Amino acid sequence: MSASENKRLVLKGFEEGFNKGDASVFDEIVAEKAIDHQEAPDTDYREHIKDVVRMLRTAFPDLHFEVHDVIAEGDLVACRSTMTGTHLGPLMRLEPTGKPISVAHMHFMRIVEGQNTDLWHVWDFAGLLRQVGASDPTPVPA
Repeated sequence: MSASENKRLVLKGFEEGFNKGDASVFDEIVAEKAIDHQEAPDTDYREHIKDVVRMLRTAFPDLHFEVHDVIAEGDLVACRSTMTGTHLGPLMRLEPTGKPISVAHMHFMRIVEGQNTDLWHVWDFAGLLRQVGASDPTPVPA
């Protein structure tokens, strides 16, 4: 696939999977044996990403990823995005707060034969917890 086609595939996951809540799109665009390099080695990435979509859309029914930058070279695609939403449902053990969130994300994906085979990602989970009031942002004295 071309760099443009790889970028379109990645954007399809954000738009259809996360923004519209159609987790089934990942059956099409994520390879069966794909690897999320931030998860345990035996994690089924395809099923895990669908679980993540369901969890996030339950906690943040208005969940939206705005993708700011998409860069592709060879079989790698890099994305910088911001996840926004309003905490209106349970998130792990946190009761809904009604608070808005805005969380920075970086994703790096390998695309082979029209499917995502590898994911490396970082996101500001601590910032998310602070925004919903789950952690105290006050520094701990030394």
